[in-house]
Amino acid sequence: MTIQEKIDKARKALEKIKDYTQEQADELVYASAKIIYENAVPLAKLAVEETGLGKFEHKIAKNTDTAAVFYDYLKDKKSVGVINEIPSEGIIEVAHPVGVIGAITPATNPTVTPLGNFMHAIKGKNAIIISPAPRAEKTTTDTINLIRQALVDKNAPADLIQVVSGATIEKSVELMEKCDLVLATGGPGLTKAAYASGTPAYGVGPGNPPVILDRDFDLEEAAKITLVAVGSDNGILCDGDNLLLYPEEKEDRLFDELRKVGMVVYEDKKDVAKFREALFHGGKIDADLVGKDAFVIAKAAGFDIPAETEVLALRIEGIGKDEILCKEIMGPIVVLKAYKIFEEAVDMAVKNMVEAGGIGHTGGILTNNREHIRYAGEKIPVARLLVNQPTPDAWGPATNGLSPAVSEGCGTWGNNILSANVDYLHLVNVSRIAMPLAVEPLVLEDIFKD
Repeated sequence: MTIQEKIDKARKALEKIKDYTQEQADELVYASAKIIYENAVPLAKLAVEETGLGKFEHKIAKNTDTAAVFYDYLKDKKSVGVINEIPSEGIIEVAHPVGVIGAITPATNPTVTPLGNFMHAIKGKNAIIISPAPRAEKTTTDTINLIRQALVDKNAPADLIQVVSGATIEKSVELMEKCDLVLATGGPGLTKAAYASGTPAYGVGPGNPPVILDRDFDLEEAAKITLVAVGSDNGILCDGDNLLLYPEEKEDRLFDELRKVGMVVYEDKKDVAKFREALFHGGKIDADLVGKDAFVIAKAAGFDIPAETEVLALRIEGIGKDEILCKEIMGPIVVLKAYKIFEEAVDMAVKNMVEAGGIGHTGGILTNNREHIRYAGEKIPVARLLVNQPTPDAWGPATNGLSPAVSEGCGTWGNNILSANVDYLHLVNVSRIAMPLAVEPLVLEDIFKD
């Protein structure tokens, strides 16, 4: 089936639900979440087998968490018809579907990205066509087929969600040109292609989060948070901690705590050099090591470590362009760099993102000092600064106030139009009905009176 035929089928499906109420739209949100929740295990197993990326147990949790948290967030929100009234301003807001959404999804999240995008899309009565990563086409297709069955079971058109078979760059480009809105989740090349399509687009930039450990924060807790932030799904999350900056006088104690939670820490320059050589070739990450278990990466560098090791930690001396290990690794590896004063740590975090990548995406800070939180928030150019929690929580779990999302905008820093998590409100057009206000007329000559 051609891209145009899929667009036509999506528009026919939209026509069939144009008069759906809020309750009917919400029923489809629930049905799509429930069926993926119930199939979380086989989909996780298939994703690991097909892509070779990530960890089976973690993918199960991603599938169940996305389904449950997204639904819990969306269930009480208004997205159909009148969604808000502001009597004091005489404004009535009305939501309208944007139409057919084209979504380009990555191999790293072959189930949760299509699911999350669809839940946000159908919340506003939109249709969506998914162009999957070729490496994950079967997992994404199975995911979409399950959702299609859930729609049919609710007497809704299955073509509200479709998948592009045999996805290619050419097909993705055509989809982006012919749909009404683009969701592009992937690298900078994909984002540029989305913006160049001539269609309104939300793109996301690459991640590479730095995290600052402040002097007043408990080291045992910091080690636990770091383990989760780096090890989740074998480090393939774009918002996973890649650089941990710590006070130099706490190095020995911090490293001890990292070892206690199961990390293997490499301090010797020669050892770290071996990882540098194994991970990067010609300035680019070795694709065969992306998303692999820690012991596999260690073996490639010439080390034998316990197979159950979740995270590797490498002490470095340079930062930014002076250290290639500061680039996004997309593996269960965190690089460690000491600082003298807090302001220096903030400067290093900024330098690293500007020179090594990840600007605009996500950062983290572990501290009990509110002034330091504000200082970091004002200085570090990221759309999300996570405080005292793993940086992957940037996706918006129930434990913070960020909206649940599978696409995390990076603002103009990351060449994106949006510096927020993409959610259902970004997938509707909002009309504002403006009523006349009973106010005194503005006297222009009084405005600039000294």
